Amino acid sequence: MVDSQAEAALRLLVVEGVNDKHVVHQIVGREQGIADFEIADAGGIEPLLDGIEARVNFTGRIALGIVADANNDIDARWQRIRNRMPPRIALPERLARGGVVVPGRPRVGVWLMPNNADSGELEDFVLQMLPPNDSVWPRAERYIDEIPAADRKFALGKTLRAQLYAWLAAREDPRRMGEAIGTRDLAIDGALCREFVRWLRRLFG
Repeated sequence: MVDSQAEAALRLLVVEGVNDKHVVHQIVGREQGIADFEIADAGGIEPLLDGIEARVNFTGRIALGIVADANNDIDARWQRIRNRMPPRIALPERLARGGVVVPGRPRVGVWLMPNNADSGELEDFVLQMLPPNDSVWPRAERYIDEIPAADRKFALGKTLRAQLYAWLAAREDPRRMGEAIGTRDLAIDGALCREFVRWLRRLFG
């Protein structure tokens, strides 16, 4: 469900789901010098795409950002977003590695998880926040890998997600991804996360 109060913000970041919202909120909460902006959970990729034009054209909008998963085909996802943009917003044909920010009124930015270059999703982005040489991660991988196929309730392409949540379950106080950033179980000082923060600064000031 779209957060109507957030939608009215002049600086707005629209994300695909509630987990994306929590992760971004926790990252921004650890940073300084980013202009205030609101985050709206679109409730899925189709509502996000359907709402692009109205969000761009919202009266007084200063900046609009879009965060979505690349999933299995980053080029196809990028083209779907480009096709929904009003013609006056000239998104480039190819998505840049550091995310796209198009100047104007409003400024419009797009970031496709995990890194604007590879297929994947939010969990691939968050995986880069694991502590270096973490001893639990290989165990979490093995735990999920050793579950017989007949007993798996998750889709084949969601193995990484299951492994990450197995890792989170082994924390002192198991939490969702965003909360694990707030408690510093996950670190935000890695290269990919810093690149994401730079994109937010470019977009919102």
